[in-house]
Amino acid sequence: MTVLRLARSELKRMTGGLLPKLTILALTMVPLLYGAVYLYANWNPYGHLNNLDAALVVEDTGAATSDGTRLEAGTKVADSLVEGNVFHWIPVADSDEADRGVSSGQYAFALKIPKDFSANLASPGSFDSASQAMLNVTTNDANNYLLSTIVDKLTTAVHSTVATEVGEETANQLLTGFGTIHTQMLKAADGAGQLADGVATLRDGSATLYQGTTELSAGASELQAGQLKLRDGANQLTDGAGQLSSGLSLLKDKTASLPTDTQTLAAGAAQVAAGNAQLNAKVQDVASQLEAADQGLRTRVVESNNRLVASGVLTQEQANAILADFDAAATSSPVAAAKTRLQSDAAQIQQLADGSEAVSVGAAQLAAGTPALKDAVSQASGGADQLHTGAAALATGEQSALDGAAKLSDGARRLDSGAAQLAEGAGTAADGSRSLADEIGKGAGQVPNPDDAQKDNLSRVMADPVAVSNVSQAKANSYGAGLAPFFLTLALWIGIFMLVQAMRPITQRALASNAPSWKIALGGWLPFLAVSVVQASLLTLVVNVALGLDPAHPVLMWLFMLAAAMAFSALIQGIVALLGSPGKLAVLILLVLQLVSSGGTFPWQTTPQPLHVVHEILPMGYVVTGMRHLIYGADLSMILPTVAGLVGYTLLGTVLSTLAVRRNKYWSLKTLKPEIAV
Repeated sequence: MTVLRLARSELKRMTGGLLPKLTILALTMVPLLYGAVYLYANWNPYGHLNNLDAALVVEDTGAATSDGTRLEAGTKVADSLVEGNVFHWIPVADSDEADRGVSSGQYAFALKIPKDFSANLASPGSFDSASQAMLNVTTNDANNYLLSTIVDKLTTAVHSTVATEVGEETANQLLTGFGTIHTQMLKAADGAGQLADGVATLRDGSATLYQGTTELSAGASELQAGQLKLRDGANQLTDGAGQLSSGLSLLKDKTASLPTDTQTLAAGAAQVAAGNAQLNAKVQDVASQLEAADQGLRTRVVESNNRLVASGVLTQEQANAILADFDAAATSSPVAAAKTRLQSDAAQIQQLADGSEAVSVGAAQLAAGTPALKDAVSQASGGADQLHTGAAALATGEQSALDGAAKLSDGARRLDSGAAQLAEGAGTAADGSRSLADEIGKGAGQVPNPDDAQKDNLSRVMADPVAVSNVSQAKANSYGAGLAPFFLTLALWIGIFMLVQAMRPITQRALASNAPSWKIALGGWLPFLAVSVVQASLLTLVVNVALGLDPAHPVLMWLFMLAAAMAFSALIQGIVALLGSPGKLAVLILLVLQLVSSGGTFPWQTTPQPLHVVHEILPMGYVVTGMRHLIYGADLSMILPTVAGLVGYTLLGTVLSTLAVRRNKYWSLKTLKPEIAV
């Protein structure tokens, strides 16, 4: 008995009457009913979302933007949604009504635009009150679980569009602000430059002032030294006048014995004449020193004023006023009074000297002129007293002048120190202001100052900085095309699984023959293969022609489906042949395991780790992947290895079937009366 004869015998048995023929026909249609009908029902659900009623609530009251225009973003979003016609949008008056409609199922979901939507969109123009604009979505999974996912995609697209538009406007305002900052910083740089020039002028003037105050301090020190000499001279004059007064007093006391002491008087008169001459010389010397000191001080004041006028510190009028004040002070000062007194005393001393000389000359006549001499001595004594008093006053005045000169010198030194600090500070300020001007200029160059075209471009980039360039190496044309590889493979397995309900994996007649086990196994499998080939061919034809799957490689796809039918039929036939009725449960379990591990919907890598092992072992995952490559036009390098694997699964199925034949050739009571009938 040949393999083909065994297969033909089983096929004749299955088609021997009308009912068996109808059964085979129904079994042949199982994959078509499961795969094609399901794909037809779900071929393009996203293209019919406009049949879903969705509530649209627009409560936005609008807002004024920073440039004075009116923003009505809520109305704009609502209009764009209605024009897009993705869903059947139904305007609803308020949120409560929309929520009631979603709860009752009247609306699939509700999209609500709150009253502050535009205001929040415009808020990024103010750093203090920026707020996010919200789109409120109400869904109800009792209406449909997948609606939440679909609505999320819609609202994400709306969010991206609105955020890009508003972000572009906000970025444009920000860039305009940068241009304003740039302009103002340039003005600030110009002002800082002018400030630097002014401070440089101040630095030069303060340096000149410092030079003048240094010279003034030196002059004041010299004036103090001159006043010290004048004071010492006045003290010496006082001492001399005191001595003169004492001498004249003594002379007065001695005039009583003048007649007897004429000769002594002559000698004393000569001495007095000499002393008067010395005193007069000292007085003249003191007067000359005072005059020289006054002239020297005035000269220094004039020179200092000239230098200050030349450097611009003082004006000529201010210098003249200072000189006039100095002359007035010099005229009314104690020094001037002392000079006047000295001149008067010098005249008196000169007179005394002349008188003494006359006394010396007329000593011989002194005895006769004793009364006159006595009066003269008395007058001289009085003049000496006056001279002593004047000299004392001169000394006091010179001390006051010395104290004033000391204060002037100390003030000049302080002024010089302050001028030095001013000059140093002005130099530092000049350097700092110049650095400030330079740095502001550099900063202005670093602040963006885009033109209108640049602002438009930058605004678009800042509002939507990341763009996605999708390059699809292989793409499904529709939702149904995306599910087709999985459901075609699943339908093929289910269709072949249904064959074991009407077809026997191994016939008892074949087992009773003397044919080798492998021939019997192949003979039992070939009917399954024949029907599964018809199933696969019919399913492929209907999906490609009626549904318009339009695979990239239609012939290769059909041949690949035949290879899958070969492997599936061999495995299912071999398992049921080996295990009997429990084998059907095993095939069903394999179906469930492959259903969750083949990666038909979500990638198989996202399943729990134990299911990864199932994916690697069982054939359905490989068939789904191969179908995707053939339908979408991806790389075909994995098709041949996959087909080789399907051949391996086919061989595994025939091995299981052969083992079943060998085991079932030996009958037992369990064979004659099985616990579960096949």
